Amino acid sequence: MKCMNTLSNKMLPVLILVLLVTACQKYDQRWNYPGGVVNPYTAIYDVRALYKGSPVKLDEKSLEGSSRIAAIVVSDHSAGNLPEGLLVVENSPRLNLLRGLAVNIGDAAKKFVPGDSVEIDLTGSTLERINGILQVTHITADKVEKKASGIEVPITRVNIDKILANPDAYESTLLAIVKGGFTYTPQPGQILSGDQDIADGFGIINVRTEAGSALASLPQYKMANYYGIVFCEQKGDAIVPYHKLRKESDLVELTSEYKTPKAIITGWHNDPAGTDANNEYIQFMATADIDFSVTPFSVVTTNNANASAPTGAPANGWATGKVRTYKINITSGFAAKGTLFYVGGTNKLIDATNSTSIAQANWVAAYPYDTQDGADFGTKTTNLLANSGNAYGVAIFEGITVTKESVPEDVMFVGTGGSLLNLASGYGYLICNNDFYDIINPITLTEQPFYRAGTNTNAMAYYSPTDAGMYNSFGGVFNLTLGRWTTARSQTFITLTNSSVLTEIENPERITKLVE
Repeated sequence: MKCMNTLSNKMLPVLILVLLVTACQKYDQRWNYPGGVVNPYTAIYDVRALYKGSPVKLDEKSLEGSSRIAAIVVSDHSAGNLPEGLLVVENSPRLNLLRGLAVNIGDAAKKFVPGDSVEIDLTGSTLERINGILQVTHITADKVEKKASGIEVPITRVNIDKILANPDAYESTLLAIVKGGFTYTPQPGQILSGDQDIADGFGIINVRTEAGSALASLPQYKMANYYGIVFCEQKGDAIVPYHKLRKESDLVELTSEYKTPKAIITGWHNDPAGTDANNEYIQFMATADIDFSVTPFSVVTTNNANASAPTGAPANGWATGKVRTYKINITSGFAAKGTLFYVGGTNKLIDATNSTSIAQANWVAAYPYDTQDGADFGTKTTNLLANSGNAYGVAIFEGITVTKESVPEDVMFVGTGGSLLNLASGYGYLICNNDFYDIINPITLTEQPFYRAGTNTNAMAYYSPTDAGMYNSFGGVFNLTLGRWTTARSQTFITLTNSSVLTEIENPERITKLVE
């Protein structure tokens, strides 16, 4: 019996090994079935990923069994402004990640136009950077086969800062830089020829126009959309992107009025660490000297909690009143150009009760909103600006008469939820042209006068958790000469305590700057 047990113990591992080998064989037979082949088509995303700084031979080994790409042409050589010989295509089969690629086929590239569907056999070609542009070389035109034409090519709107941060992701793709402008005011007769830097409020990129191209004499517009293709060049160890128009229609002037507001929003305190009643306030900057006794203004806030009455989209916009909107008039005081002024509760404290007094700041309107109804509309409230949940906003108006049709000097929102818009009925909160919002859609050129309409979806964020004494500071750059934002406002949270002082919220490194 002892021998039998010993034998069994010795045989058991052998039996387990046999079973495992048999199972693996069955697994292999199941999944490695005869006739299985690798998809011959690969994504441009995967092709670009092969490049690690030195030329790569493209074949079935490097492409892991694939050999071709199917893509849409975005290049147009008709105006002579694109790099010669490069057919530029894009596709997005890999996780819907759009990527582009330049294919050097010489003069044959001119035969293809945007919207052509092509298949390209990459076998035997090379992937390398030449003059900074990642491209497929050692490939002949017969390796490119047109399958269809007239396909609509979507154009992606991309902020310049994203292009600068990740040029490889946008190189050789068709995109739109929206609301691009120069750092100076173009004069009549100035043309686009050469290298021109444009800014969209998020960054600055070079737009390159060849002197011998048909686009060289295009005018410099104060503000325009720039459609075209991003290419790259090598500068030292860096890959630097630049933008090229393809044809005359790639430059679209924007003629919507961008007037210089007399006052802009630079921050606010919506959630003191304690009671909010009479402790909330809004910080503004004057862009010109304002004597409020001569030129009165008004500030309107809006809260949009689901239970706030009247419910539904605001039928009278900023003048809806009751719990939805609250108005404070500014009829006295003075703010010099470039200085800050405040509107808010009567306590004039930097945070909540028992915190430092900032009564020495330029308070042009201190109003007991917790015990008094607003001027003309708005029900008294202990919470002028919301702490969480649906959207709230602040708008400043020139004049003390605010109606459904009143357009603000400046406006900003936090959050996106709630009943904010009913386009069919014309109900909503009117916006102005600023760094966040556009009265005319800059892409479709259609009207979008309300918050949440069209592209007007930008908003600042709530801070969580609530009741933490977080002040919202908005820093950007407004150019008085150009009359536009050259750097869009961004949000910084500043932790306030009972001992905080005024300089913490008036720190020039954090708030919006005026330049001329």
